[in-house]
Order: sequence, then C-alpha cells, then structure tokens
Amino acid sequence: MAEIIQKDGTWVFDGDALRLTPGRDKNVGLLRRTLGELVVPLAALAGVSFEQGRKAGRLRLRLREGADPLLHATGGRLTEPHDPYQLLVEPERHGVAEYFTDEVRNALLLEGIGSGPVDRYLLPGPSVPLSVSAGDGAVSFDGDRVRLEWNWKTEDAKAAAGARSLAVRDITGVEWHPAVGLENGSLRFAVRGAATEAPPKYDPNSVELWGFKRDPLMALVAAAVQARLPHPAAPPAGDVRPSGPLVPRQLGPAAAEDGHDALLRRLRELGELHRTGVLTDEEFTAAKRAILGRM
Repeated sequence: MAEIIQKDGTWVFDGDALRLTPGRDKNVGLLRRTLGELVVPLAALAGVSFEQGRKAGRLRLRLREGADPLLHATGGRLTEPHDPYQLLVEPERHGVAEYFTDEVRNALLLEGIGSGPVDRYLLPGPSVPLSVSAGDGAVSFDGDRVRLEWNWKTEDAKAAAGARSLAVRDITGVEWHPAVGLENGSLRFAVRGAATEAPPKYDPNSVELWGFKRDPLMALVAAAVQARLPHPAAPPAGDVRPSGPLVPRQLGPAAAEDGHDALLRRLRELGELHRTGVLTDEEFTAAKRAILGRM
C-alpha cells in the first residue's frame, strides 16, 4: 500500500483502487470538500504524474476518457482548487510523492491497463439528493427528476413559466461552464423536443452563473445527472456487452496460456518498453521485481 498525507488531502493506493480524501486546508476548493472522498478503480486510470515545484509539487491523475461523469459533464473546465484529481505536495514530501507515482505506474503496467477510452462510467458520480443555489436559480436532483426554481435576479421572460421539473428520461445532455472573466457561466440541460439556441439568461432549462463561490457546486449536479444518462460511447442497442465495471481480462483455466506464461510474456513486454525508453531503469526494476514476486 502507498499513502501520502498532505494539508491538501490524503491519497491512498491499495493496489486495486485509489482513495482520494480532500484535506481541511482553507485552500481546498468547495467542490472537493462537498464531493468528499472518491474511490477511483485502477481500471479508470490512464496515467499518473508528479511535477516538482519550488514551493510545492503536484500529483496528478489522468483518467481514461469516459470513465468519470464529473469530468465528462465539466469538459475539463474544473480549475485547480476544485479538481479532485490534483494534490499539492509540500517539498519535504516529494520523495513520498515519487514513490506513490511509481507504485501506481507499476500496477498499471502489471495489470496491462491501457489508456484508451471506455464505453461505460467506472465511477458512480456524486451521491444524491443534491440541491444547489447559485446564479439566477436553484437546482435540486433526487436521482429521477431535476427541479429548477428561479430567484429575484432571474429575467422575467425566463421566470414567467415558473419552476421546471425535468425527468431524467427526457434529458439528452448536460453541461456545466464556469464564469470566465466577463463571460458568465451556466448549467444547461438539453431536453428532448425542446432544442433552443437562447443564451442561458433566457433558457428555462439553464441556470446562469456569475462566478460566485457556489458556482462549482452546480458541476456536482451536472455530474450526478450525467451518470444516469446513456454513456456517449455505449454500444448500440442490441450489441450485448458484459455489464459491471471494466476490469482487466482475467486468465481462466481454459485460456491458451497459464498464469506463469502470462507473467513471462509480461516480463518480455516490460523489457521492450525499457529498451525503447518508455520505462526508466528504476521503473523497469520495480515492475520486474513485482512480477518475479508473483511467479
């Protein structure tokens, strides 16, 4: 097991999953604090890196495309204080961060997990019910229906129709955009049969956001709804795929090669990665040691 504890948070890796717990430091963003602990299965990872800095280093996780409904709904627009997949590392803990990075990388190599996209969510999304008030309205979601209510700052033309209640089955998409500079942000729901090009200020299926403290929490609503929509890369109807989380292929007794042969093959693959410069000497040695320990 590898663990790193910082004011910014605590990350623990047990070989199968990473447990990311936000810290209580004042610099930890509201979204991370509200989201709470995340459990990221190894199969959801595309990579991990550690970047050293003068004042602090930074651990980063890169998830496979389509693995996390939060990343899909926000489109990579989460800023640093709110990104749950970054961890600030104090200078005296850089060695621990490097060890942590090596452990995760070695596990990805040993399990043969690729970095390509997936066709189903490997994380469940934020838990419900959720209720957030920001910008010109409030949004609540109970897992089945989204309810939008307006406040005194809502445009009259938008508020005139009253509160909105949207069933998940009628929602075809959801996007969260933060306010940037002088440009307002939004939480927008695409509803079947109600396409519109109206800006969020006038769209009754959108909340306009003005860059205030609680704006990022609307991203949690977006992610919770996204997790209940069909995955954008899901196979067409009739194309039957195994259900459940995506995991590396396991070798059974009827497989063409037994476990020992599979480990030997993996050793050869690691040797080739080392020769071509993909793996450093240290990474190759650690991965080889782990494989030999399983033979």
